[in-house]
Amino acid sequence: MGRLNNILFTHSYFLRFDPKQWSLGLPYAPLGTMYAAANMREHGYNVSLYDTMFAKGAEDVLSSIQENQPGFFVIYDDGFNYLTKMCLTNMREAAFDMCKMAKAHGCTVIVSSSDSTDRFAKYLEEGADFVIIGEAEQTLLELTDTIKAGGDPYQIQGLAYLKDGSPFKTLGRPVLKDLDSLPLPAWDLVDITPYRDSWLKNAGYFSMNIGTTRGCPFKCNWCAKPIYGNRYNSRSPQNVVRELKLLKQTYGMDHIWFCDDIFGLKPGWVQEFAELVNEEGLQFKYKIQSRADLLVDEETVEALAISGCENVWIGAESGSQHILDAMDKGITVEQIETATHLMKAHGIKPSFFIQFGYPGETKEDIALTIKMINKLLPHEIGISVSYPLPGTKFYEKVKADLVKKTNWTDSDEMALMFSNTFAPAYYKQLHKYVHQNYHAHLAKYNLQKLLTDPLSFNIKRLRKAVSVLYHTPATAIAMIKLRQLEKTA
Repeated sequence: MGRLNNILFTHSYFLRFDPKQWSLGLPYAPLGTMYAAANMREHGYNVSLYDTMFAKGAEDVLSSIQENQPGFFVIYDDGFNYLTKMCLTNMREAAFDMCKMAKAHGCTVIVSSSDSTDRFAKYLEEGADFVIIGEAEQTLLELTDTIKAGGDPYQIQGLAYLKDGSPFKTLGRPVLKDLDSLPLPAWDLVDITPYRDSWLKNAGYFSMNIGTTRGCPFKCNWCAKPIYGNRYNSRSPQNVVRELKLLKQTYGMDHIWFCDDIFGLKPGWVQEFAELVNEEGLQFKYKIQSRADLLVDEETVEALAISGCENVWIGAESGSQHILDAMDKGITVEQIETATHLMKAHGIKPSFFIQFGYPGETKEDIALTIKMINKLLPHEIGISVSYPLPGTKFYEKVKADLVKKTNWTDSDEMALMFSNTFAPAYYKQLHKYVHQNYHAHLAKYNLQKLLTDPLSFNIKRLRKAVSVLYHTPATAIAMIKLRQLEKTA
C-alpha cells in the first residue's frame, strides 16, 4: 500500500525534440502538470515530478522511477501550452517509451494529454493502463483513491481503458467550474534555474506562465479543445494576484505569459485585475492571447495597459472576410484593424497569428492577408498553415486526405497535410516570403520615421531602418521563388 501513495508525474514535451523551440530557448514550465501534482499532494499523496523539458530523451526518466518507486506513473501534459495541443509525433513516441519503462517497473501508468484524449486506443496499446479523457485533476484523484482502496475504477467518469482486450471509454466528466478551489501549481517541484538561465540568455528577462481561465466559448472550426472544451471558467482576480505575488517574491520573475486561450473574457475581470495589481504595487509586464472583437472596447484596452500588458496576440488568421467566415471566426477584418489601432494608441504591441492554406483559400485571399499585415504592421507575426486536429469540423472536411500523415513531427515542420489550391511546397515558401515582406515593410516604416521625425531616433529604430538593405532584395528573391511554385501548382 505504501507504494500506492507515491505518484511520479512527468510530461511528454522535450524541448530538444523541437529544434525551433530549442533554438529559441524560451521555455515555460509544465503548468498543467504542476496543477495536478499540487492537487494530489493536497489530498495526501507523496508526489514527485520529473520535468522532461531539458531532458535528452525518454530514458532519462528511468532514474527517477527507480529512486521514487512510484505506485502510479502519470504522464500529465500541460494543456495550457499550444505546443502540447499540436500533438507532435516526436513527443508521442517519447510518451510511449516512458509508458513501457514505467510499466516494466510495476507502475500503474496513467496518461492525460490532448494527444492521448484523441488517440486513447493507441496509448493503451503502448502500455498505458488508463487514459484520462478531458480535464483530469478530479478524475485522477478519484482513480488513484479507488485503486488504493481496492475498488472498481471502471465506472469512473472521464476514463478510457482496455475492457476485455478492447478500448472502452466511460461517460465524460463535467469540467471544473470553481477554479479557485484548486491549490496553486506546485512550483516548488520544478527546478526553475534552467528556465531562468535560458530566458535571461535569450531574451534578457525572465518570463513565467500563469493560467487564469480554462476553455473557450468561441467556435472557430479548426480549433481543437480536447481538454477543457467549449466551457469557459475563470479564476478570481484575487486568486491570480496571489500567485503573481508568490512568483515575484520567490523567483523574481520580470514577465508573465498568461497562457489562457482567451484572457479576461468575463465582464469586468480585466478592470478588477488592474485595480488589484495597482493596489499590491506589483511591477511586471505580461503578454496574453485575445480576440479582435474583445479589444474594440477602449476601457478594456486601457485596463490591460495599466496593469502591465505589453503584448497581445490575436488570431487575425486572414485578411479575407470570406476566409474568416469559412473558419467560423466570428470576427471582421474591420475589428482587427480597430483593435490594432487601439492597442497601439495605449502602448500595447499587437501581434498576429496568421493562418494560410484553409480550404478554399485563393491567391486573392492570400493577397488580402498580406495587404492587411503590411497596412497594420503588427509587432510580431506567427505564421502557420491550417493544421487538422480530431474533433473539429475542419478535420472532418479534410480527413479523407490524411492518409500518410496526420501530425507534424515538431512545431517547425509546417507541412500542409491535405490537398489545397497550391502544393505543400508553395505554402512553405509563402511562409518565408510573408516574413521577409513584413520585415521589409517594418524597415521602410522605421526609415520613414527617422527621416520625417529625427527626434524619434534610437539605436533599435536605426537597426530596423538599416535592415531595409537586406530585407528588400530578400523579399524580391522570395517572391520569384513563390511565383515559380505557383506556376507548377
